[in-house]
Amino acid sequence: MTDRVASIDIGTNSTRLLVAEAGTDGAPLVPVERLMRITRLGQGVDQAGSLVPEAIDRTVAVLAEYREVMDRLGVPAGRVRMTATSASRDAANRDVFFDAAEAAVGVRPELLSGEDEARLSFLGATSDLDPAEGPFLVFDLGGGSTEFVYGTTGPEGAITGALSLDVGCVRLTERFFTTDPPAPEDLTAAISYTEAWVDDVLRDIPDVGQAKTVLGLAGTVNTVAAVELGLAEYDCDAIHHFTLTRDAAEDVFRTLATEPRADRIHNPGLEEARADVIVGGCCALVAIYRTLGLEEVVVSEADILDGLAISLL
Repeated sequence: MTDRVASIDIGTNSTRLLVAEAGTDGAPLVPVERLMRITRLGQGVDQAGSLVPEAIDRTVAVLAEYREVMDRLGVPAGRVRMTATSASRDAANRDVFFDAAEAAVGVRPELLSGEDEARLSFLGATSDLDPAEGPFLVFDLGGGSTEFVYGTTGPEGAITGALSLDVGCVRLTERFFTTDPPAPEDLTAAISYTEAWVDDVLRDIPDVGQAKTVLGLAGTVNTVAAVELGLAEYDCDAIHHFTLTRDAAEDVFRTLATEPRADRIHNPGLEEARADVIVGGCCALVAIYRTLGLEEVVVSEADILDGLAISLL
């Protein structure tokens, strides 16, 4: 059996697994299995500053499931990287969770800084792209934070700017929305809040406007693409490198934001477990388009998980 590696990303909203092996013919890696579960580790962490027991229990149960998958697929000991991001960065009691996660998986989570998260996302998202398509701007819109990273690839490639913002689908939902569907003034507040953060990207990464290709990662971006495509079942191949225009993203936002959750879940392409935070994610997404003046974004299924796996290979 080819030597296999595994990466686990413990995010604010979801916990994901990638099992992969070394690629051939120039491909950096070949995915063997991708799994995603909505675990909402960051439930309430924005207000309370700590992880709640039920969120820890949900996440650890999924990690135990992933350990079984890795064993079945023959991932050797010592060939696993497991990382924790925004929710764990914000939580005073993260070591309680890290102890339980280590017991379930056999390795301890690495607490990534926002900049480390951005760089790994860039590595994964650009791994299957021609360097000539750069410079690249990659943004990873998560549950608790959004990372931006700018750079080039190839032999002379370099990352020249990286920034992490405290904006994400769970954070915006918990901070601004009190009704279902959200009130127009709450939507406006969430978008304005995000735009103020994204202004930092323009200041701290001055070359951002020179990006030839802009890549959008993670659940919100993939879901908006799936809804735009009207996918009855999730199709990774259809979504990967799909061009999501600003007009399409704004249209999906208007549709989802004006529907109560009970109606929203019937949109093809929207996973029911994501229905309560997708509008918050859409607020962040349209704010990014508007603030950076983007007309289109290339959706990528390759992300931090791929970057972690490549680092092991």
